[in-house]
Amino acid sequence: MKPGIHPEYRPVVYRDRGADFAFLTRSTATSDQTIEWTDGNTYPVIDVQISSASHPFWTGKQRLLDTAGRVEKFRNRYARPGR
Repeated sequence: MKPGIHPEYRPVVYRDRGADFAFLTRSTATSDQTIEWTDGNTYPVIDVQISSASHPFWTGKQRLLDTAGRVEKFRNRYARPGR
């Protein structure tokens, strides 16, 4: 790899404020905000709107969609006359 052309890869904290959940990982993302982590070190923090703690797929709180209504609406809209 060429030196000096790649962004710095360092520890970063991602925080989901809605679920009160945060995790430490490595990333090239940057932020002006910092947070003190449980190990006593200070890391840049990036706030996210959805994480595994708040996403319906991971929490098991999925909404059921009215697929029958959508299918019927599609068929009514694009139905050919005489069929």
